[in-house]
Amino acid sequence: MSEQFNLEIVSPEKSFLKKDNVTEVVIPAFEGEMGILKDHISLISFLKPGIIKINSGNEENSFYVDDGIVEFKDNNLSILTSNIFDISNTDKVKIQEMIKEAESDLASENLDDQRRFIISQKVEVLSSLN
Repeated sequence: MSEQFNLEIVSPEKSFLKKDNVTEVVIPAFEGEMGILKDHISLISFLKPGIIKINSGNEENSFYVDDGIVEFKDNNLSILTSNIFDISNTDKVKIQEMIKEAESDLASENLDDQRRFIISQKVEVLSSLN
């Protein structure tokens, strides 16, 4: 019996990734890191800035995501996000620019606590990639 399920990641620009042989996905949900396997209970959750890890076969891929919505139902995982990139082939300069932009956003006095948390999380995750 197969332990695989379907995954689709969509960003505003394009369908970023589509796989039908995924065995596990770990997502950075607001509730904490969440592992999803075949036959997981149906769920809808929000993503915070973090790393999505995808296992399929003998391969593991990692992607940085800013935010998004996740839905898992009937062994189909859908991730909608505004910004995603592959960690393995990302320029360190791009990451540094994203960190600087987020840090300047943090300096704003008009941030509410939720926005400050999200931006702080983004800085922390991006710094760990550098």
